[in-house]
Amino acid sequence: MQYCRKRPDAVARIMGGEEAPQLSGCVRFYQENECVLIKAKISGLPKTNETGFFGFHIHQGRDCSGAGFSRTEGHYNPLGQEHPEHAGDLPPLLSCYGQAYLSVKTDRFSVDEIIGRTVVIHSDPDDFHTQPAGNAGKKIACGVIQRR
Repeated sequence: MQYCRKRPDAVARIMGGEEAPQLSGCVRFYQENECVLIKAKISGLPKTNETGFFGFHIHQGRDCSGAGFSRTEGHYNPLGQEHPEHAGDLPPLLSCYGQAYLSVKTDRFSVDEIIGRTVVIHSDPDDFHTQPAGNAGKKIACGVIQRR
């Protein structure tokens, strides 16, 4: 229950790009000892894929500019692991009438390590085996992780 009242340690404001301009949301990061609790609340997910799942990752890049969010670069992967062992690999978002809520804990990074990196939502689900990044489709939304 402490997270119901605790201020997040970092936040990424999500904005859709040309593929999904209506997409928006917020991803909050809470440092808890060796783990990070991630809470994402997203709206405006498009009805463009059959499954309703959308790839969701932390990317190496530090801004959301460039055609198709190209400046976000690849998944955050400081240890050089194969996919899906990248530190930035996260569970997919599941759309419910265009909205998604995700809450997950990870020990793959600390909040300090991801400040200034980007959160990216992809047009398709991550298949969790295709190299190098799970064949998750186009980058349709992005936000920069900022300290609170």
